[in-house]
Amino acid sequence: MSPDVRTTRSTCPYCGVGCGVLIDATGAGAQAQMVGVRGDPDHPANFGRLCTKGSTLHLTATPVVRAHQRLLQPAWRATRDAPLQPLDWDTTTQRIADRLLAIRAEHGPDAIGFYISGQLLTEDYHAFNKLARGLIGTNNIDSNSRLCMSSAVVGYKQSLGADAPPTCYEDLEQTDCLFIAGANTAWAHPVLFRRIEAARAARPGMKVIVVDPRRTETAEFADLHLALKPGSDVALFHGMLHAAIWEGWIDAAFIARHTSGFDALKALVRTMTPAESARLTGLKETDILQAAQWFAQSPSTLSLYCMGLNQSSSGAAKNTALINLHLATGQIGRAGAGPFSLTGQPNAMGGRESGGMATLLPGHRDPGNAVHREEVAAMWGVDALPERPGKTAVELFQAAARGEVKALWIACTNPAQSMPDQALVRAALERCELVILQEAFAGTATAAFADVVLPAATWAEKEGTVTNSERRISRVRAALPAAGESRADWRIVRDVARRVEAALRPTKPSLFAWEREEQLWLEHREATLGRDLDIGGLSYPMLEESPRQWPWPVGADAAKARLYEDGAFAHVDGKARFITKPFAATAEVQDAKFPLALSTGRLRDQWHGMSRSGTVAKLFAGEPGPALTMHPQDMDRRGLKAGALVRVRSRRGEVIVPLRSDDGAGAQQAWLPMHWGSEFLGGRGLSGINALTQSASCPDARQPELKFTAVAVEAVDLPWRVFGAAWIGPGEGAALRSRLRALMAEADYACCLPGPAQEARGTQQGSGGLEGWSLELAFAEPPPAAVVQALAAVLQLNGVGVLRYADGRRGRSRSLRLDGEGADARLQALMRVGEGGEAAWLDALWRERTPVAPFGRRLLAPDAEQPAAAASPQVCNCFNVREDAIAACLRRQPDAAPEARLASLQGELRCGTQCGSCLPALRRLVRTVGPTTSAASSSLPSIPVMPVSNQVKEPI
Repeated sequence: MSPDVRTTRSTCPYCGVGCGVLIDATGAGAQAQMVGVRGDPDHPANFGRLCTKGSTLHLTATPVVRAHQRLLQPAWRATRDAPLQPLDWDTTTQRIADRLLAIRAEHGPDAIGFYISGQLLTEDYHAFNKLARGLIGTNNIDSNSRLCMSSAVVGYKQSLGADAPPTCYEDLEQTDCLFIAGANTAWAHPVLFRRIEAARAARPGMKVIVVDPRRTETAEFADLHLALKPGSDVALFHGMLHAAIWEGWIDAAFIARHTSGFDALKALVRTMTPAESARLTGLKETDILQAAQWFAQSPSTLSLYCMGLNQSSSGAAKNTALINLHLATGQIGRAGAGPFSLTGQPNAMGGRESGGMATLLPGHRDPGNAVHREEVAAMWGVDALPERPGKTAVELFQAAARGEVKALWIACTNPAQSMPDQALVRAALERCELVILQEAFAGTATAAFADVVLPAATWAEKEGTVTNSERRISRVRAALPAAGESRADWRIVRDVARRVEAALRPTKPSLFAWEREEQLWLEHREATLGRDLDIGGLSYPMLEESPRQWPWPVGADAAKARLYEDGAFAHVDGKARFITKPFAATAEVQDAKFPLALSTGRLRDQWHGMSRSGTVAKLFAGEPGPALTMHPQDMDRRGLKAGALVRVRSRRGEVIVPLRSDDGAGAQQAWLPMHWGSEFLGGRGLSGINALTQSASCPDARQPELKFTAVAVEAVDLPWRVFGAAWIGPGEGAALRSRLRALMAEADYACCLPGPAQEARGTQQGSGGLEGWSLELAFAEPPPAAVVQALAAVLQLNGVGVLRYADGRRGRSRSLRLDGEGADARLQALMRVGEGGEAAWLDALWRERTPVAPFGRRLLAPDAEQPAAAASPQVCNCFNVREDAIAACLRRQPDAAPEARLASLQGELRCGTQCGSCLPALRRLVRTVGPTTSAASSSLPSIPVMPVSNQVKEPI
């Protein structure tokens, strides 16, 4: 490595695995630049591994991204329909303080709400919490962790007495039975899945059970896949418990010594026989019995669970029903055994520790407990904390829609994309008198509703701490100065708070006398003393040395890797509690009008609303656009065709989206990735995927049921298409994106996407550094001339030097601009208008930066046949390896053992040798693609593709 490259240890800002990263950067001050990111081999969460998102983190902080896709200075708009105008920090901060004080004086403190994020650092969480509760005087502070982790919090507290995952990552290597429920670990937590793959290879006798309605890549890895009906998890767990009791597989001695409430639970599950469980879940009775036997009788059983259990109107019941199984069989408190909730966001755990949710106080305290409120008030130096219960996420926006909450301060999250029932959320934002958006990236959907935007520093620019899924605290460190005028989140809060307290506490010491991150962390540490998460024995210098797990009280030499090893739980009596909650159906049901069960989930290479990951065009290569997946039989019954646009309707809204066939989907089910908000997918009156989802929530956890929505799917007749795209120079992409997005509301369907990353195509000349964006529009009637003209103007296809073809009688037209000359000429920009997929093969020439000389006159011919075949889907993002190349390689190999074929494939093409995220897909191809002499080689597995206008094509 060059001697002028400095390396900074930090932590990945994506999921809750908490991977350590090494950031390589050069230069100083304004000249500082990141040149790469590597996995930290010394970090115990990942030992150097990174997934596709983590390994491309440096591309989210390039000079181009930092200069053109970030919010760089504060801005305020005079009215909602006016543009944001830049404003200096001092004026902005004072104006926010004045507005908050005025609203508080007129309507009371509960007219103000804070909606924050599991991607904030623990220090940021502490600052917001102290401002809301200690100064403003409201409990109306909640986090987007409400959408992912609140059911797990409640489950742990009800069953075990504290919100403390009792296991650790080492248990993955030591378990004999891995029970994965409601989690597609291969995609959502890829680095942990690498550990699972390695553990199974080292211990072939380990059993893997996966509970998921879909046959995901995680399910394909399982010895037993329980493809249950959506929402029926409690019936499954109760049926397994019934079987364990009946067969004598429970640990009666453990139950007697360390638990309470078993008799009531036993009475509840008496009627939930495996046969009844099979009826409710749609599973085979023999599979339920097999799962129960492996779970109970394995020497150790570890469960992993995530959104499939949490995002439910029975979220807490699902969590406690699974924990009941662990308690009844004694599978807890020892190596390789226990219930392990996988955290969704990088610091959702830190937010729980610091009390950054309406239902929590710092140090795992309860805001409904007067003693707990008094303890926190004393630590903070305030007279009292508010008593009135705070509004959780959905309740907060419902109150704003009713006009009760007048001001919303939103930080590091994008509710106009991620919250359910978007019609209600957007109505709430429109009605608020003051919407403050504290955000790092420009162009989020929520920014359109903000009165003021505050530019926040982000990953690689911030200092502080995060806590991962196994209770491990890691340092986040800055490798670059903050972009533009952006500031650390805690500092933004501090500066507003000091102005507010000057009016509310004029003669008292400041509550916000912080000058560095460590001061906030020390206050947070104080709140943990004597609690289950006690970190009194830790310090910033110790965390500088290495990440540490809690609890770590004063005098401790090490953390407890596993909790409850002595059988003493966190309830007052020291016993765990069996929670007796009956199976309940989903909040809404399928019927003749809405016959399909829709679930949402994550893609392997994207993150949440894509405000960060969406800046990396390379991450769109595996999944280039939105699509709804359904089982082919359900499609056939409805006369639906793969690649066609369909309308998906729920009781709240609708979305239009391309359709894919997926043999892994369950009967009468459909699936959509959660990431596609109105920034990428829309049309006239449409607002992205969460227009469909429901705000009905778990009564205990207040977590909405994002995993189940009753929908109808029907064909939509939008034969007229307009497609426009352009490659532009570095730094110009954000402006082009903005202009294209402005046209999305003009069509019945619209999809705005980045072009594939050209740095991944190093063999193509002239492509390095370009940015590309495309817009597809669909209409029921010929598109309005004004829309076509506007798009041509955006793409600069209305001047000289443009190749044109037009057929006014049939409504067809093409406009092309080339860059380069002769044999090296390529499409720089294009626009085509027509019915169906007319001339759609041109899109691929643009995407692939393919020389156009071989196509000659066909570029503008009236009825040119498509001269290119659809490109094979990309499998390996790291090395840009597509499925056809993998299949060809496998066909050349002899018929050998699967692992030998995989090793040979990796040796030849390198796929799966870097981040490893594509390994599940590679293993599937190894199983299904045989050598040329084998009958298995007759065809590839069916891989759904995008509609013709979205396909990537290559010349023959």
